[in-house]
Amino acid sequence: MPDSRPRRPDHDPADGPGPTPEPLLLCGARLTDGRLVDVRVAGERIEAVGAPGTLGTRGSRVDLRGYLLLPAPAEPHAHGDTALTAPGCDVDPRRPQDLRRRVTEAALLQLGHGATALRTHVRVGGAQGLGPLEAVLQARYALRGLADLTPVAVPRRLVGAGGRDVTALLRDAVAMGAGAIGGRPDLDPDPDAYVERALAVAAEHGLPVDLHTDAADPARLARLATLATGLTTGQGAGSGAGPGPSWGPAPGVTIGPCGGLSRLPPETARLAAGRLAAAGVTVVCLPQGGCSGAKRRLTAPVRLLRAAGVRVVAGSGALRDTANPVGRGDPLEAAYLLASQHGLPVRAAYDAVADTARQAMGLPGVRVEAGFPAELLAVRGDGLAGVLSLAYSRIVVHRGRIVARTSAVREYCDSELPEPYGLPRQGRPGPGTGPG
Repeated sequence: MPDSRPRRPDHDPADGPGPTPEPLLLCGARLTDGRLVDVRVAGERIEAVGAPGTLGTRGSRVDLRGYLLLPAPAEPHAHGDTALTAPGCDVDPRRPQDLRRRVTEAALLQLGHGATALRTHVRVGGAQGLGPLEAVLQARYALRGLADLTPVAVPRRLVGAGGRDVTALLRDAVAMGAGAIGGRPDLDPDPDAYVERALAVAAEHGLPVDLHTDAADPARLARLATLATGLTTGQGAGSGAGPGPSWGPAPGVTIGPCGGLSRLPPETARLAAGRLAAAGVTVVCLPQGGCSGAKRRLTAPVRLLRAAGVRVVAGSGALRDTANPVGRGDPLEAAYLLASQHGLPVRAAYDAVADTARQAMGLPGVRVEAGFPAELLAVRGDGLAGVLSLAYSRIVVHRGRIVARTSAVREYCDSELPEPYGLPRQGRPGPGTGPG
């Protein structure tokens, strides 16, 4: 968790305009193009970007010399309802307050890493009904002003016996505040009908769809792409039992983690990727490990998907649960793995956890330019490659406020040689150095 406690917001945005906050002046930061700049933030947006010393002194000053300033990451695929349940974690799954605490703590852990917006999947239905969703919504309320948390309602079954009741429950979840329709069609006896019903509910309420699938069945994936095309173009796509529903426009369809695509023959996988690209389906991969319920830990074929024109984003998946007891929930680690293991250019790897991830979540894009949302991450380092390699000290800005700080200090004892040859010495930082 961040090493300094974030301040509680003075104003709830839902209550309407509040007092005008003092401007925030971020001084001496380096951008990815190499420029050194000052950035003035007013309210929730970047007001100005200029050369150091050119923006005046009005506002609260933060010295970012030695830091790289980036658009803040977003987390497109978290599992708050199962986070922090690995053996050794202090968990009592019978108590709703325990779930609320874990969701909140998991979100703060990821906020400390830099993710100011999170999409978390939460199971609904079964014996617990909407209880887990209610706990996630309570955590969202507690996190207001610190991070934006969007719950994805994940029903167990949508077709067959009890399907109508679960569909009604899903509509209740939307009324409560679920921000997206999820699901796990691979586990349903009729995956195509499951997808069709999930898309229909999403279109009914104008919500995005975010489905778990291994994507190991090309025929099933082709059917999903057809249904998704119907959703995004407004052309109904039925299941063969009569005219399909009139979908209407929708914010988008995301599937993941799609590790099964890596097991398909390359030509079959390329054909499936082309269909997903044509349908406008986003794929979220999990380079840090599988998510809850995943039996295999293959990552989606990122380069193949990108070559086919699929929008690919990266999420964290499991955060210290039984699927991944060492999950970190760190978007910069996900970007590092995309670069080091999948061969993506460094800038594309970071974009997959930042601006592209935000767009896939239906959020405004972020650039370090005037007029853009003040969703920023400052990381100690002089370049993007170095930041992804050694991302220790971080400062997180959400809605124009510093909401989390993490400071790392590394020291060395004296060398045994009589002359240290300029080596860093413990407790004796040189000029311009400091915690980092």
